[in-house]
Amino acid sequence: MVTRRSPRWAEEAQAAGFAHRAFFRGPGDPWGAVRLAALVREEQIDVVHSHKGGGRTLTLLARLLRPFGPHPPLVTNRGVSFPLAPLSRLVEKSPLVAVVVAVCEAVKADLVRQGVPAEKIEVVYSGTDTDRFDPTRVDGAAVRAELGLDPAAPLVTQIGVREPKGNDDVLRAFARVHARRPDARLLLVGARAGKRPPLETIVREADLGRAVTIWGYRDDVPEILAGSQVSVDGSHVGLGITGSLRESLAMETPVVGTAVVGNPELVRHGETGLLVPPRDPEALADAILRLLGDPAWARAAGRAGRRLVIERFSTRAKVERLEELYRVLARRRAPASN
Repeated sequence: MVTRRSPRWAEEAQAAGFAHRAFFRGPGDPWGAVRLAALVREEQIDVVHSHKGGGRTLTLLARLLRPFGPHPPLVTNRGVSFPLAPLSRLVEKSPLVAVVVAVCEAVKADLVRQGVPAEKIEVVYSGTDTDRFDPTRVDGAAVRAELGLDPAAPLVTQIGVREPKGNDDVLRAFARVHARRPDARLLLVGARAGKRPPLETIVREADLGRAVTIWGYRDDVPEILAGSQVSVDGSHVGLGITGSLRESLAMETPVVGTAVVGNPELVRHGETGLLVPPRDPEALADAILRLLGDPAWARAAGRAGRRLVIERFSTRAKVERLEELYRVLARRRAPASN
């Protein structure tokens, strides 16, 4: 594993049993490219998988330092639905990249529309650790106590605060929910300091007062979801599949998501959750109220969601799919490197 210098990555790599090198300073780092070229040669690397554009650029720079001889196949990742930059589009379409991993079928379709050959795109869903996000191992009591919630009070939660997440739509939807269910509370998690004032303005204008709590970054997301009756996401642009919805379903927490990009591949409307159009607070409110009004059905949808996550959206499923892809690429390369 090659990353930027990071105590966190070093600690997590060591805990997971990975060899870790921290010399990646940026995509145009010549010294990093020299070290990467040496590492690929010395360790006889069979496949290079870059998870961000900077890693892809550094890998291509490293190749320039060894212009002759076989290069290990380069795998790149595509996890969002924003248009590719013109140069990135050319690189992804070119023979320089062996495989593009798309995080869902919808992102693959988007890449094909942008000219990337379908045959070089493999769909590998992002994974959730279903051991960490396991409702039989995690309790939400401490989170609810921290919020001062009555045991019967329903908690609606959104994990992630940034403009494309539609937090403003969620707040406006919750104003409608609160009018019908005054006992309901809303929790937004992950707000940096600069993101709070616009949201707090909406809270004041909607006269929601103490019904809304906004937290910064938290490590106890499984516990937060365990203490929530509904997990909601109002994303409207740029995503592949919303990770917080995947984590919520792993926790069997009922979900409402927007029917954009890859979300319908995870949230099967009426089966593993509810989908609504983006930028539609009224529809979002109706879906939340439906889940709160029929807790038995909501729990059944959550259980169905966990089964689907374990089968197709778990860390284990992702790793197995990637390992098979790496084996195929390594076999393709083997004759040329003899």
